[in-house]
Amino acid sequence: MARAAVLVWLLSMMLVSIDLAQGYGINWGAMATNPLPPKKVVAMLKENGFKKVKLFDADPSMMDALAGSGLEVMVGIPNDKLKSLANDYGNAKAWVKENVTSYLYDGGVAIKYVAVGNEPFLTSYNGSFVKTTYPAMQNIQKALYDYSKDIGTKIKVTTPFNADVYESKSDKPSDGRFRKDIKDSMVQILKFLKEAKSPFLVNIYPFLSLALSSDFPREFAFFDDGGKGVQDNNIQYKNVFDANLDTCYNALKQEGFQDLEIQIGEVGWPTDGNKDANIKLAQKFYDGLFKKLAKGEGTPLRKGNPEVYLFSLFDENTKSIAPGDFERHWGIFRYDGQPKFPMDLSGKGQNQMLKPVKGVEMMDKQWCLLNSDVKNLSKAQVEKDYACSNSDCTSIKNGSSCSSLEPHDQISYAFNSFYQLKNQSVEACNFNGMGTRVTEDPSKGDCLFPIQVESIATDMAALSFSTGLLLLMTFFALM
Repeated sequence: MARAAVLVWLLSMMLVSIDLAQGYGINWGAMATNPLPPKKVVAMLKENGFKKVKLFDADPSMMDALAGSGLEVMVGIPNDKLKSLANDYGNAKAWVKENVTSYLYDGGVAIKYVAVGNEPFLTSYNGSFVKTTYPAMQNIQKALYDYSKDIGTKIKVTTPFNADVYESKSDKPSDGRFRKDIKDSMVQILKFLKEAKSPFLVNIYPFLSLALSSDFPREFAFFDDGGKGVQDNNIQYKNVFDANLDTCYNALKQEGFQDLEIQIGEVGWPTDGNKDANIKLAQKFYDGLFKKLAKGEGTPLRKGNPEVYLFSLFDENTKSIAPGDFERHWGIFRYDGQPKFPMDLSGKGQNQMLKPVKGVEMMDKQWCLLNSDVKNLSKAQVEKDYACSNSDCTSIKNGSSCSSLEPHDQISYAFNSFYQLKNQSVEACNFNGMGTRVTEDPSKGDCLFPIQVESIATDMAALSFSTGLLLLMTFFALM
């Protein structure tokens, strides 16, 4: 019966793949204090026409919600699990059983890829995962084959790489080469991908090119052909997306893997946390990206569009901000499931707001602010520092959406951020007597003072309390 169910799943995957040809994928992360209900998120993805989803971990609630949806899924494995999976095949086999094959029932999850690690060769990791990524990939692939040859052939194992795995000494795509410190490891993985007929995944971020380099030509990050491009022999590159992708292609070609399929694992633009991270520029970037992809022209060196996964679905308020405050603001939807700006996935320029996540329960419309009669802001600043160290204050940093607030209001923003993170607990708005709760929205212009999403944990606690109270009342009624 189990094998029959697998055959049904394989047939459904073949039918789904026909429909997915032109659909975008999207990265769905879970690094938020109060994540949205996964089933409601899946319903929203389908309503908006998304066809594929990429997960960073095999979160059971997400996987369960994706069952029967028809959405094509790439299941991720976090970097901190690579060593365990690389050193012990038994661990890899157990991971596959728990997170892949257990979902391959009739009406289950349409898993197409397993992404082993996430940008494991990033330069900032200082080689921490270089020795474990390839053997982890091997063990995961073997575990899939050992379960079933059909499954091992159908579900592809790959690894999403940051674009920093390759470089160009001249900044021209034709000089694209893999970094010397990881070249041997990259060639091992490329051979693996070729033999398994798996794609090479690369994450490309024009925003980072602009934000992290003061002399980067601004318009080169977009698709308007308005800025100074890059002349490479007889090719004129008009945007960094094409230039980066062809640098990747040349790096692959240099090692003899020019025929390997390339997919874009992540591409997007943040809307806060940096002077160049805002809704206006994000919309400009996405408009240009969708129009470019709609033409199907590809890059100067490789015709046709790669598969693309947008980054990302929602803002995530617990992501590391080591790369920058913008890290928590990549979502095309806000934390509460509301779309941020109009877009047209078809690339026809007929922009309209995407459908929001429906039925999201929010906490009460109340905020925690600095009491208006507090005049000694130096003492309040201490409380602000405490609030920000335990919540998300990236929107009041320099260049962000709330950075122009007066000092009093910035402290209020910090207080409210902490208060909402603590699920509007009365004690969380004390701040040594300087906090006060209000019911009038203090948001100003583009600066949003958020209200927390009702958490699943809060719902369950309330349900448990209600159930307990009902049982107690029943007990006394029977006495």
